[in-house]
Amino acid sequence: MNEASKLSARPVQWIQRAAVSAMVLGATMGLGGCMSGGDNDVNVLALAAETDPPDVLYNQGLANLQAGRLSEASKKFEAIDRQHPYTEWARKALIMEAFTSYRSGNYDDATSAAKRYVSLYPGSEDAAYAEYIIGLSHYRQIPDVTRDQKQAAYTAQAMRALMERFPDTAYASDAKSKLRIARDQLAGKEMLVGRYYLERNDYLAAINRFKNVVDVYPDTRQVEEALFRLTESYYAMGLIREAQASASVLGQNFPDSPWYQNAYSLLKGHGLSPQQGADGSWFAQAAKKIVGAS
Repeated sequence: MNEASKLSARPVQWIQRAAVSAMVLGATMGLGGCMSGGDNDVNVLALAAETDPPDVLYNQGLANLQAGRLSEASKKFEAIDRQHPYTEWARKALIMEAFTSYRSGNYDDATSAAKRYVSLYPGSEDAAYAEYIIGLSHYRQIPDVTRDQKQAAYTAQAMRALMERFPDTAYASDAKSKLRIARDQLAGKEMLVGRYYLERNDYLAAINRFKNVVDVYPDTRQVEEALFRLTESYYAMGLIREAQASASVLGQNFPDSPWYQNAYSLLKGHGLSPQQGADGSWFAQAAKKIVGAS
């Protein structure tokens, strides 16, 4: 089941269970048919929204959602949340408010509603679904790697929380996939900054960035280049043993990588070869960390 199917499955169930009756729909249509234009129409509709019981509002919200009228659906769910707080209908409306906001592309509103749901109802059957909406809302806002990556960080945080709290739900597998994507994006940002320093011969600053990729994001695809850039940076600084050790870690873990071929060629061109770092060194620890990464 893909992301869209997972996200839509529960609202479809809710709509089916609600079984919006012809009486409710007929009453709604009848109300519109009896009114004439002008300010009176607005006043009557406003009064109806204020006096409708929560079950009617909820069914109207589901009917609007099913018909694709997302803005109207949101208004109905928000009305329940506002007018009938701390009721079972308010709980159901709040998760639907989060879903409808997400479907509308209003990701900040979706996140806010879903977070409030998790805070108020952490043990409910839909708490995992709310966590999933939080993660997806941040995921949809991840920009390209040249821009600030706070949304990628928020995505990783939300998806990790979902996996830890609800590992056996239908959302966990997709959360794992999107966690990896978000972490790769964060590692990519580190690489971008590291390359910026490297191009300006600020080798120490570059090394710090590349080492951070290996330390914090050892399971991402950015690690191969990070190790090559470490080899390149250390060699440029005249730190030959460190350059050899970086290339060794790269060769141990990614022997067929083009980045290892580049590192090997760099060293071989100067009569050198990769050499394993000393036990207890950062390079030895890095090798173990990468090998143990999933």
